[in-house]
Amino acid sequence: MKKISGKKGEEIAVKFLENKGYEVIARNYRIKRQEIDIVVKHEDTYVFVEVKSRSSSDFGFPEDFISAQQEGRIRNAATHFLVEQNIDTKDIRFDIVSILVYENSIEIEHFEDAF
Repeated sequence: MKKISGKKGEEIAVKFLENKGYEVIARNYRIKRQEIDIVVKHEDTYVFVEVKSRSSSDFGFPEDFISAQQEGRIRNAATHFLVEQNIDTKDIRFDIVSILVYENSIEIEHFEDAF
């Protein structure tokens, strides 16, 4: 089974989202100990994307590894991002891109409005 790094998973997610028509605004946005993997814009909506990647689903699917605490940190970081970038919109969404890497294939799932 091939291991996948977080950085590689994010690269896969960016390409996947761009192919779906999303515009990448920022990557690895950090404020204190909070981070947003990818910020994209789709039509008039700003989307804050958490990427979860695994090399196996033996212990659960990647999207199952986001805690309520992590969701809160992402929401807080999103608020900081919008203020810092002077973006005045109520059209925001929080998505998860789940990536499973198998021996000869990659499975990607996009969960819109995940939390």
